[in-house]
Amino acid sequence: MLRRLHHEQPESFAFTPANQAWAEAQITKYPEGRQASAVIPLLWRAQEQEGWLTKPAIEYVADMLDMANIRVFEVASFYFMFQLQPVGSVAHIQICGTTSCMICGAEDLIAVCREKIADKPHVVSADGKFSWEEVECLGSCTNAPMAQIGKDYYEDLTAESFAKLIDEMAAGNVPVPGPQNGRYGAEPLSGLTSLTEYESGKTQYNASVQLAADIGDTIKRIDGTEVPLLTPWQGKSTAKAASKPAAKAAAKPKKAAAPKAKPAEAPAAAEGEAAPKKPRTLKAPRKAGADDLKQLKGVGPKLEEKLNNLGFWHFDQIAKWTEAEVAWVDDNLSFKGRIQRDGWIEQAKTLAEGGETAFSKKVKKGDVY
Repeated sequence: MLRRLHHEQPESFAFTPANQAWAEAQITKYPEGRQASAVIPLLWRAQEQEGWLTKPAIEYVADMLDMANIRVFEVASFYFMFQLQPVGSVAHIQICGTTSCMICGAEDLIAVCREKIADKPHVVSADGKFSWEEVECLGSCTNAPMAQIGKDYYEDLTAESFAKLIDEMAAGNVPVPGPQNGRYGAEPLSGLTSLTEYESGKTQYNASVQLAADIGDTIKRIDGTEVPLLTPWQGKSTAKAASKPAAKAAAKPKKAAAPKAKPAEAPAAAEGEAAPKKPRTLKAPRKAGADDLKQLKGVGPKLEEKLNNLGFWHFDQIAKWTEAEVAWVDDNLSFKGRIQRDGWIEQAKTLAEGGETAFSKKVKKGDVY
């Protein structure tokens, strides 16, 4: 299925202060230079905040993780958990339409969506509360037909019970998720025929539904007020998250100047490696103007900004880096190995001499997102 960004986009995005603190904490889970691993949780948090995933949000996350925008868009467009268009303010309903559910009445549920929400998927209802789509198997075949609404499954549905669920949610209620026909989990409707000795130890609902009922957050979106913000991987916890809903942070300007990067102290070189040595830098670009360092494969706007802050503005500067100088730049960019992996020096030599690389040609044509 082709998934594209919605044709209407907000002008900007920024995490709320509480969500920003949460996002920064998630990045610390991963080793230096591997912060891109946090892309899915950060995109999810952005979607929870806004309801859907906007282009400015994708670019904001890319900027936080020093990733090319297209890499983050690839993730967002691949996973159907990310909504690339506006959704209902109360709930976005995903109807499973695969074999078991289709046989057991998924088409009846879709008919209810068409009647009560909108005739077509991904269209928000007239009151703005709901949207819907048909999705592939959600793995609850025993309890077909079913739908995922918010964070939970609503199973063993009929057209009548499903319509009632939508009405309840529209009225501000949160129906108990799980089977809607009285069965316990995926047990036989007639009751247990084996393992009956465990009957007395049951909670009111199966474990998943019981937790959802206790928390009551089936269709509630995360807003950053879920204190405390824990970072057990750092051996401590932090309470940066606000205790009350924070006002939405002002979006940062596209080209806002970042504070000057403070050069890190050079670590001791490992045996057989050259000791890091600071290359020759410039306080400002030459009179002719700075080179477009984004013509180097692997350098996006954020990395270009960091390179400029370190005093690198021109291809010929990069072309002259020695092994020891590369080690110094590696330490100060916090992107171990990227210089060698993407071949910056070889590219810079070609560009400094007035030549072109296959990547720089794409940049000039505007083919790089």
